[in-house]
Amino acid sequence: MASKPVRVLVGKVGLDGHDRGAKVVAQALRDAGMEVIYTGLRQTPEQIVETALQEDVQVIGLSILSGAHMQLLPPILEMLHEQESHDIIVIVGGIIPKEDTLYLKEKGIAEVFSPGTSTEKIVSFIKQKMGDNK
Repeated sequence: MASKPVRVLVGKVGLDGHDRGAKVVAQALRDAGMEVIYTGLRQTPEQIVETALQEDVQVIGLSILSGAHMQLLPPILEMLHEQESHDIIVIVGGIIPKEDTLYLKEKGIAEVFSPGTSTEKIVSFIKQKMGDNK
């Protein structure tokens, strides 16, 4: 029996209005056989978590180019913790300074992808993490 495809929520949190990269990643994940739920622009942390729980995703992939990652990502992780959804992998891509990456990973972000990261690397990372969780 074939295993069910990985379900990934791809979202844009905050006021950032540029979503081309998120759409490219979402398509690459679909092409790799994953089910993708794209939330669209200007989502709040609460909307991201609510959608992730409703859609029963295993991965949340967020794109942030606005510089508000330190304000927007920790609340998402806290809400997932409150919902006892520790098994949801959260990854982020965008313009995030290296000095903030360590802090975000300590808080629970699984990986931070910088601009120019190949979609193959993102797909590979998710597949590897899902293999670890089986």
